[in-house]
Amino acid sequence: MSDEFAARLISWHERHGRHDLPWQAARTPYRVWVSEIMLQQTQVATVIPYYERFMARFPTIAALAAAPLDEVLHLWTGLGYYARARNLHRAAKVVSDLYAGVFPAEMAAVVALPGIGQSTAAAILALANDQRHAILDGNVKRVLARYHVVDGAIDDRATLVRLWALAEAHTPVTRVATYTQAVMDLGATMCTHARPRCGECPVSGSCAALAAQRVDELPAPKRARGSRRSRAVWMLIARQMSGAVLLVRRPASGIWGGLWCLPEFESADELHTFAEHRLYDLQQPFRPPLPAIKHAFTHFDLAITAQPVVCAGSRPTVAEEGGIVWFDPRKPIRVGLPAPVKTLLDNMMEAT
Repeated sequence: MSDEFAARLISWHERHGRHDLPWQAARTPYRVWVSEIMLQQTQVATVIPYYERFMARFPTIAALAAAPLDEVLHLWTGLGYYARARNLHRAAKVVSDLYAGVFPAEMAAVVALPGIGQSTAAAILALANDQRHAILDGNVKRVLARYHVVDGAIDDRATLVRLWALAEAHTPVTRVATYTQAVMDLGATMCTHARPRCGECPVSGSCAALAAQRVDELPAPKRARGSRRSRAVWMLIARQMSGAVLLVRRPASGIWGGLWCLPEFESADELHTFAEHRLYDLQQPFRPPLPAIKHAFTHFDLAITAQPVVCAGSRPTVAEEGGIVWFDPRKPIRVGLPAPVKTLLDNMMEAT
């Protein structure tokens, strides 16, 4: 079954596939690894500038392992899904400690690294080492679900078992790296979620979904998780006369784990109490709060109302967990900031 499907994709990729992506140059397991992690839940066009900056600063696994987490998160700021960066940093340390800085070449060892699942491990070894491993990322799931008319919610166990079997059957014995890139490119550029380009697809002649006029139905959506949640929080922009702003480090796990953030509160009353008891020489009355800004996460929406205040400094107990820092946006230190916090700070600088 793999011969016709794989052969058509490889032939198509030679003429129409993507060949100039930055991680395709001087391809190594490390370069492919970083790109695969960045590309999870993120579009190629968004990833490219982040990838180039990241690799310029951390050209080797040893350089990444030796770097402070703050600097890694700083270069990830705006890319989202920050657990990816934390796991990448942790995994680099493991590779440095256990494998002398050489990325392992065995599937079991790669899957055991923090933040690397079966499909990502397969992609790294296939693209970098031409090892025969089937991949099943989101693009490949869509291609195979349509090509074979695989019904069932895309995240159902039975559906995934079927798709993994098809992915394995289609993966060729030779030219695995080219095929792997080709099937990912097909899903990303042709067999897209909306407005697929079936008329230009190299395997449209044998696509079961196209023959049955079911392309738009497949793959079946994930099981419903209930209505989308929303949450509203208040954030304190405590600013010194020098312009420095108070930031606190988030806990290592959870949303924005390990990043530096404005102090966050559930209500305006909590914010006011904190400011009045934890800040020195607080100027009152408070200025009006800033207009709320919204930030979308995977499963909920966050509305942030920021309250600016001016003070002389903070008391020693201003942060009970993690560290604190007075951050000068005009002379930024290299720390990771959540995207909406960076937006709030940028807006503050523009207004002053």
